[in-house]
Amino acid sequence: MLFLGDDWAEDHHDVELVDGNGGKVVRKRLPEGLEGVTRLHALIAEHMPADWADLDPADAAAQVRIGIETDRGPWVQALLAAGYQVYAINPMSVARYRERHSTSGAKSDAGDAHVLAEIVRLDHAHHRPVAGDSAEAEAMKLVARTHQTLIWDRSRQMLRLRSALREFFPAALDAFDDLTAPDVLELLGRAPDPTRAARLSRSQIAAALRRANRRNIDTKAADLQQRLRAGQLRQPDAVQAAYAAIVTAQVRLIAALNAEVEQLGRVVADHFGRHRDADHYLSRPGLGVVLGARVLGEFGDDPHRFTDAKARKNYAGTSPITRASGTRKVVLARYARNRRLGDAVHQWAFCSLKGSPGARAYYDTLRARGTGHQAALRQLGNRLVGILHGCLKTGAAYDETTAWAHLHPSS
Repeated sequence: MLFLGDDWAEDHHDVELVDGNGGKVVRKRLPEGLEGVTRLHALIAEHMPADWADLDPADAAAQVRIGIETDRGPWVQALLAAGYQVYAINPMSVARYRERHSTSGAKSDAGDAHVLAEIVRLDHAHHRPVAGDSAEAEAMKLVARTHQTLIWDRSRQMLRLRSALREFFPAALDAFDDLTAPDVLELLGRAPDPTRAARLSRSQIAAALRRANRRNIDTKAADLQQRLRAGQLRQPDAVQAAYAAIVTAQVRLIAALNAEVEQLGRVVADHFGRHRDADHYLSRPGLGVVLGARVLGEFGDDPHRFTDAKARKNYAGTSPITRASGTRKVVLARYARNRRLGDAVHQWAFCSLKGSPGARAYYDTLRARGTGHQAALRQLGNRLVGILHGCLKTGAAYDETTAWAHLHPSS
């Protein structure tokens, strides 16, 4: 076999090709893009052993293992399309391997290419090849991730808005529970400071509530008007005007993000609805369209990606890690994981408490034993991922009774 390390940068790739004994065959710097990939194919073909000449091109390409520190992008897709065995190596792992080759602390792109080649030559069994997910699953993962990122961005802008209001307009925080709600944004856009808020009429407040489809409009409008007119400490006029401009800008940003989140949510739902496994995921208690798309997109649909339930749990970050030395043993949460998937599974565990009696009983048992809320949700998520893996492997539909019949919290 041949082993190639690929240390990538934005505009070039440092590659090193080694043989089965670790001997350096060739080292090159290739440009990014089509020209670089073409030269890489030619480089590999030029140094293939003579006895590979009679092999089918696909079989010959399968004899080449490539290590690279990413699993996405057109370059990686081109390597996969060519039939090479591609391993996405975590940069943290590469840093640790580098210390085996040099204790001086020296680092270079060419040196990292050598380390990557040695990793796939000696330790490829301890790393996961890049998943062969379908294009549909990859597209769904992209839109689901962007949708989640927009929600996180909205939360950041909301916290900035809250911070500004706390400094000069605390009555707004007392009056409004959700600073991302459309009626709240409309009222803050119309009256971004205490002076203008106190002048809002009850009919203006009621109209905003009506457009947001609120209930008990008259009662809520009267309550809001009273809270906004309540006495409070004020900043000097110049400072208040500055804060009002900040609030106006934040309100516009949040309103724009609300629109984009809603629009992209429909795109996520469309991609998820067209996937062959959509109904299978939707049958899980606690999984809706958006959350189901996140879980499916992050796990992918390659049936050979996870060899067992433990591998799937490790990837989701739900399985704990153990640190044992001598008589000391500590079990900790796993923080090296796919963080987006871990967040989705955590939300799935929380949502399953309402839809699954088995999940609720499992969670309550953990809580009764003194386990904290977050730790109990992690253990519940671990069980949910295990159940999902079993159903995906066997093709069996989810059954509440069967799924929870023999599962008990581990000690």
